[in-house]
Amino acid sequence: MQLIDSHSHVDGREFDADRQDVLRRARTAGVSTILAVGTGASLDQVERALLLARKEPDVLATVGIHPHDAARFAGSDWPNLLEMAKDARFVAVGETGLDFHYDHSPREVQVDVFRRQVRMALELGKPVVCHVRDAHSLALQVLVEERASQAGVAIHCFTGGPGDAAAYVAAGCYVSFSGIVTFKGKSADPIREAIREVPLDRLLIETDCPYLAPVPMRGKRNEPAYLGYIAEAVAASAGIAVADLAAATVANTRRLFRLTGPT
Repeated sequence: MQLIDSHSHVDGREFDADRQDVLRRARTAGVSTILAVGTGASLDQVERALLLARKEPDVLATVGIHPHDAARFAGSDWPNLLEMAKDARFVAVGETGLDFHYDHSPREVQVDVFRRQVRMALELGKPVVCHVRDAHSLALQVLVEERASQAGVAIHCFTGGPGDAAAYVAAGCYVSFSGIVTFKGKSADPIREAIREVPLDRLLIETDCPYLAPVPMRGKRNEPAYLGYIAEAVAASAGIAVADLAAATVANTRRLFRLTGPT
């Protein structure tokens, strides 16, 4: 069974000691492609995803400014970000978006940087990967106003409820589910319920590693090899066979990120 990890941070320092072992385990587990999401407090950190993707044939990269880091980036950084986007291994802008839970950057700055990256995605003809926490209504407003669906949108690590999921789908977005769907307790119930609001052709799955390791690996460092646990949980909530879920999410990821031929 083939899977694609549509959102990971396998380029991060948490994997510096054993990255090759991590990638080998992912391949053994059937994860054929991994998207390394380039983020960080500096452009050097953002670029790590591209550097890894150049070395590994089954790793592709995004570059972007996370809402946590929005206030750290100056206007002079944008040309360098655009230069990174010329790389042959670059497939999407992000992760960008809004995080009103932690508010590590002022909200008005987050909104401005989010809009600029959506426009960048449209200019480049690439999809945009969105991080949204406690800001679904405003994030959706920005995406609609900026006509982001023309570029393609992934709502990564979805943390809203069924209504939020339905609204994103209506706006033309894809919705990605992480290891949270395996967590026990009522806090994850709305996320599992949201899966049923997303048509099969709009579903994505991801690890968001090294974060959010799924049950039964919860508490450990997450890695792409654990994606199968997430696929099983999403399939169960959607009421379909895991093989069908796997095939659909592979096709969806390839369509959204314009992946043609071997990576």
